[in-house]
Amino acid sequence: MNWLSELVLGSGVAHAIFIYALVIALGVVLGKQKIFGVSLGATFVLFMGILAGHLGLTVDPNIIKFIQEFGLILFIFSIGLQVGPGFFSSFKEGGVVLNGLAVLIIILNIAVAMAIYYGVGDVRITDLVGILSGAVTNTPGLGAAQQTLIETHGADATSLNEAMSMGYAAAYPLGVVGIILSMIVVKAVFKINSDSESKQIEDEATQSQLAPHILTYRVTNKLIFGRDLRRLHAIIDHNFVVSRMKRASDAQVIIPKSDTTVNEDDLLLIVLSAQDEEVFDAIIGERVDMDWEHEPAQLVSRRILVTNSEMSGRKLGSLRLRMGFKLNATRVNRAGVDLLASPNLSLQVGDRITVVGNLEDINRLAEKLGNSMKRLDQPNMFTMFIGIVMGILVGSIPLMMPGMTVPMKLGLAGGPLIVAILLGRYGYKMKLVTYTSSSANLLLRELGICLFLASVGIAAGGNFAETVFNAQGLRWVLYGFLITIIPLLIVTILARGKFHINYCTLMGLVAGSTTDPPALAYANKTAGNDAPAVAYSTVYPLTMFLRVITAQLIIMILA
Repeated sequence: MNWLSELVLGSGVAHAIFIYALVIALGVVLGKQKIFGVSLGATFVLFMGILAGHLGLTVDPNIIKFIQEFGLILFIFSIGLQVGPGFFSSFKEGGVVLNGLAVLIIILNIAVAMAIYYGVGDVRITDLVGILSGAVTNTPGLGAAQQTLIETHGADATSLNEAMSMGYAAAYPLGVVGIILSMIVVKAVFKINSDSESKQIEDEATQSQLAPHILTYRVTNKLIFGRDLRRLHAIIDHNFVVSRMKRASDAQVIIPKSDTTVNEDDLLLIVLSAQDEEVFDAIIGERVDMDWEHEPAQLVSRRILVTNSEMSGRKLGSLRLRMGFKLNATRVNRAGVDLLASPNLSLQVGDRITVVGNLEDINRLAEKLGNSMKRLDQPNMFTMFIGIVMGILVGSIPLMMPGMTVPMKLGLAGGPLIVAILLGRYGYKMKLVTYTSSSANLLLRELGICLFLASVGIAAGGNFAETVFNAQGLRWVLYGFLITIIPLLIVTILARGKFHINYCTLMGLVAGSTTDPPALAYANKTAGNDAPAVAYSTVYPLTMFLRVITAQLIIMILA
């Protein structure tokens, strides 16, 4: 049985892969188990790695270092591509308040950590950064800080990083508890009724300005008789699309063009925003109930999937659908959200365009746009790896900062994150297809984080018990809990008391500002709607970016 002993306790590539696979498999399975309704998810891989290291199941340090950094890059880059399209738009309108509160949470987290560092004085700054990352359940911040230590401390970084990982592991469990506890406390303080908060969200959703609204109007206003649609668009200064028209003269259903005139008693199927209803009531005429699908006509409605990379970034109006294809585009579905099909809307790979017209013309357009689910499922490996190359280059650029003796680098975490965000938002301008299916992105992200956490755990496991399970370890747990709970209580009370933010949205803000999926799962279950997920995605990009950068800055300035 020497072969089995060599595989489990030996060395080499087969041994390393075996240990990693075993740690990740057990960690993923145990991470799904719920304790008081909360599961730790992939983070349990860290604890299984620590157990493996404690039991002596070690791996060559060079292999650990490579897998840890490569896993971190995969995780960070996948996150950047996912949040990139909405990163800059998250600062608009209501997102400004939410992002401002998220930034305040980050500042207060650091302030509490610094108060502990200077006030108590019994913890190293490197250990405290690990505790801070665990308290806010932010693994990329831990990875960024460890990478910065490697850049600045060389060989001494190994032992410092092990201690930092232990601080992260000590603070993480109560970090998750503290995040959810803050949601419960603010609910009790303000005596919030979850059902009424959910109803308020539903009422706001029905009045959403994003969702296209479809109504049928009979033309009864004499002032627009004989006007063409071009003139009608000039009169009604709002975004809308006349999808179909039924002539009163001959009952024929047609697709109107810009020079098509509207006459008395014509029926118009109009796609508009819900808040513009009163404008159309006043200018067009009366609303009528009509089932267009059963009208005798050769027109059909279909959704076409944009999979041709050459269409990425092109304006919808440049396709000249009415003149070239005799089709009308009524709305565009992007990432599950319906948008009005305005001519200035820039298309992206993965968009679904709803068009109306003859089936032959729709098929011609589908051929031009791609409309191939198989093509969409194919991974865009070039974009990913050229993006990683660019990210490593950006992360390796030395940046001189005032008062710092060593130049700062964004490193293998910050560089790929920034490049991925920019590619996700502007990649189409460089003819790069940045679309990745949700399942593919999630696979890469989970694979990366599992490799990273397993590496951190295995490396730190040998000294974990003697370092954490003592008076010092208990203090680390306490410090982490204080870093978690104090800022969240302050900001949640401020958000509810001053800004009157809906409780469902507030839970998403708390989960997003700590980048904590278990807290988001709890919030979604409590709310029963997608408001927490919307708030989470609004603050998540900026929060993730700042968590990574601030962890590096603390190490650069104070370590």
